[in-house]
Amino acid sequence: MRLRVSGQLGRVFGRVAAGIVLTGAASAASAQTTVTLNQPSTQVVSATVRGGTYATQNNQSLLATRAADDPEFERHALLKFDTHNEIPAGAVVTSAKLTVTVKGGSADATRTIGAYQVTRSWTETEVTWNRRRTGESWTTHGGDLGSKIAAMNVSNVAGTRVTFDVTPLVKAAVAGALGSSRYTRIALVDEDGGTSASYREYYTPADVDTTHRPSLRVTYTTTSAQPAPAPAPTPSGSSSTLRVMQWNTHHGGVGSDGRWDPYRLTKWIAKLNPDIVSLNEVERYTGWGNTDEPALIASLMKQYTGRTWYYKFQTLAGGSNGIGCMVLSRFPIDASSPKLLVGSRSAIDMTITVNGRTINFTSTHLHPDSSSYRLHEIGEITSWQRGLAEQRIIAGDFNAVGSSSENSTMKQAYYDSWAEAQSDGTAVAYPGNTSGATRNGRIDYIYFSHGSSGLTMKGSQVFDVRDSNGVMPSDHRPLITTFVVR
Repeated sequence: MRLRVSGQLGRVFGRVAAGIVLTGAASAASAQTTVTLNQPSTQVVSATVRGGTYATQNNQSLLATRAADDPEFERHALLKFDTHNEIPAGAVVTSAKLTVTVKGGSADATRTIGAYQVTRSWTETEVTWNRRRTGESWTTHGGDLGSKIAAMNVSNVAGTRVTFDVTPLVKAAVAGALGSSRYTRIALVDEDGGTSASYREYYTPADVDTTHRPSLRVTYTTTSAQPAPAPAPTPSGSSSTLRVMQWNTHHGGVGSDGRWDPYRLTKWIAKLNPDIVSLNEVERYTGWGNTDEPALIASLMKQYTGRTWYYKFQTLAGGSNGIGCMVLSRFPIDASSPKLLVGSRSAIDMTITVNGRTINFTSTHLHPDSSSYRLHEIGEITSWQRGLAEQRIIAGDFNAVGSSSENSTMKQAYYDSWAEAQSDGTAVAYPGNTSGATRNGRIDYIYFSHGSSGLTMKGSQVFDVRDSNGVMPSDHRPLITTFVVR
């Protein structure tokens, strides 16, 4: 097996390490923090790439290595950790340890596995042996590999934990020495001779047992002149992490099987663990169920999560009953206001405070049939929003795809979070829907304003909510964008 790697990055790592030694000696007043990155989607993602007839196939459900003289059987395991958002800019990394757990292996009792820097960004839902993301090829098939950071002997015994010291790579990434993106990208590659007995499989970030997941444990220091770093977010959402959901509920939970079931829908909302939610086509005392769906959904969220949820609802036409938009928050509401739009459409804004920051969060649902109406409605919403405080987030079903004039108009003052995440390599969907379609294309959006200096986007994900029979609880798929609020 031959690898093309860069020796230049080894010199970069050396220069960064030398600079950090001097910095540490000069700064006696520093705070040391240790974080462990192992949360799927938000903190770590992975994929396996394989050559030969598999060279165009994406596989994010497997993490494996194998050495082979024939690319048909060779596998590289790719891992990406969010040290860009989880480790503060300017922090000095003193230790970084990557740990993976063996899930199984073939006959060879031990294999030498090298941990290499991956020099170019890649998208876990699109990466293959040939390309790093859709439309963008690797320079070298199997991944563009830089310096080897560490190597370990890995057994074939299930449950074996293997730790690689990747301090030089993480130190350089966090310091910005590898580019403006401070993510840590690693490839695990079998360095021994090609043989059918070389296969190793590792547990993925999606494993339910957190002790099995790949993890990156980083210790870093910050000087007293810098603000104290925020703690690592927990799965339930900390005060500095904001998980924003957008979902068109289809009449409050009419599934792809034609059955109205708000309980099924709300269980999914609770399971996906958002902090604030935009819901469209929620109904109050209409033909679907003839009930107060906003109150029911808020009550069910409390039942399913064990905490109080706050909400506001606005019908499209402005009446007390009918179909409309709902905003739902685990944070108390500081203020709220509705906005009626042309085309019998509306929007509802909720003001909350997260980590000391004001967040204005708006839900809307634009006209289904007329682009001219939608553009007029966008003008009304953005004009209204200019009178609201930053940070501003607008979510909703815009009934227009990403290439539309509607999206282009929104992006004059707002960032399209999914498009931004695609550019950053942090957009996640699932096999068969790598484009992030939320219905017939990507028509649901979470936008955040250009002036939202207190928001740092971590990633965006469209979720597969089909059950074992292929039934979805709505005719749309939910979208979640995660922000750090600083």
